[in-house]
Amino acid sequence: MIKSTATLPDLSYLQLDGAANVFYQLTPAELIEAALLRNEGVLAHTGALAVDTGEFTGRSPKDRFIVEDDITRDNVWWGKVNLKFDAEKFDALLYKVTCYLANKDIFVRDGSACASEKYSIAIRVISETAYQNLFAYHLFLRPDVANAAIKPEWTIIAAPGFRADPATDGTRQHNFSIINFTRKMILIGGTGYTGEIKKGIFSVLNFILPHYNKVLSMHCSANIGNKGDTAIFFGLSGTGKTTLSADPERRLIGDDEHGWADDSVFNFEGGCYAKCIDLTAENEPQIFNAIKFGALLENINFIDGTRTVDFADIRKTENTRVAYPVCNINNAVIPSVGDAPKNIFFLTADAFGILPPVSKLTPEQAMYHFISGYTAKVAGTEAGVTEPKATFSACFGEAFLPLNPVKYAELLGNKIKEHNVKVWLINTGWTGGAFGTGTRMKLRYTRAMISAALNGDLDKVEYREHPVFNLRMPTSCPNVPEKLLNPRDTWDNADAYDEKANDLALLFNRNFEQYAPYCGQLVINAAPGIVVTT
Repeated sequence: MIKSTATLPDLSYLQLDGAANVFYQLTPAELIEAALLRNEGVLAHTGALAVDTGEFTGRSPKDRFIVEDDITRDNVWWGKVNLKFDAEKFDALLYKVTCYLANKDIFVRDGSACASEKYSIAIRVISETAYQNLFAYHLFLRPDVANAAIKPEWTIIAAPGFRADPATDGTRQHNFSIINFTRKMILIGGTGYTGEIKKGIFSVLNFILPHYNKVLSMHCSANIGNKGDTAIFFGLSGTGKTTLSADPERRLIGDDEHGWADDSVFNFEGGCYAKCIDLTAENEPQIFNAIKFGALLENINFIDGTRTVDFADIRKTENTRVAYPVCNINNAVIPSVGDAPKNIFFLTADAFGILPPVSKLTPEQAMYHFISGYTAKVAGTEAGVTEPKATFSACFGEAFLPLNPVKYAELLGNKIKEHNVKVWLINTGWTGGAFGTGTRMKLRYTRAMISAALNGDLDKVEYREHPVFNLRMPTSCPNVPEKLLNPRDTWDNADAYDEKANDLALLFNRNFEQYAPYCGQLVINAAPGIVVTT
């Protein structure tokens, strides 16, 4: 086994100073060697480490808790997303987890989150597996020299082999992810899915930055053009957030989590965690080429008889992933900081084929659609289900928001007005009909629309208003067929389009009812209407 040559950290505050072996600040090569020796994974043909995360190949939202204490009691937006956990139960469970790890080899990594020095927080990740520590190396910011003597601000403990007893531990089932703001700890057990580590700290920052610093925390990607113009991309999984921000003509700030301070946008992370489904060198060359030695592949399959990854094979999960440091992207911005954005893009994959492929939003519409966080998923893997399903996730990241979503939207609206930011709604979903009838919007057209917005070409064209959603749609766009710009024109049956548009508007309005009591009237008025047809 690889031995750590760095000065070992003091883990007495966790009662882990008696662990069998502590491997501290191992390099990616050392972590990969350890993972191979421990049979945690194998090498793919590119040299990337390929692992299976076990029972869980994605997050388990119903098993993510926040400890109720003096910090959180009156500030967290408790409910279906933020589930309460008893402080005494946390202490007892922490003791059980540390006892479980006390006689095992553990991997320890010190890093940080937030590329802005003003808001940076020090993080220590203690993991049972080498591959989880490799993930932490990629996703968190890497210090030039780690100081093992300093106790970090936040500690994450990840013990996938530990299984909780719900009857005594207070969990829902054997797996859990629990955030404790008083103790500044995240405790993860029963799951090897590395996304729990990443999103645990994201949830922490989503509380700390807006609540104490008035910094807007965002589930978005961001990049910078040749003229220094920053653009940010919001979107749920499958809408193209990572793909569209990885633009060879622009420099990448980051692909997933950012803060917007007074005059800057900064990456929370030091790496990327990209979906791999149907990945090709042609469509996503930057991500494809980033999968080299040191990268971490999760839950992929190989072409039979080889170590070549089959990115179209989703037998294990559709949520195949790769983690790598942001420097694997050739034109990444280091440090990952840019100016306040000039353009914001809300990405949605509307499988109903209703929303325009590109439309321009007012600040109030931006707040409304930000709070709504709409996309539509196709339930193709469920027997007998053929219709798309509307999905609303507030602020395009509801699962990670400890505060009321309206608080984030108010911060966004204020910043849009202060910096005169242009906001665009981009539908990367279906055109010419819903899923099963229409076709998916071609990536080259979506890229052309985004380029036109960034270059100012869409400032020079006329607009018309969508009759139901009141969105301003350009009448022309370079390198995009004009017929595509008005979704109603792409349907064979205009009356059927009108009916489905009304149906989708009703879904928007029903979803927004839970937020309307906290919103101003101008935002409420930005909701779609229902058009009465004769």
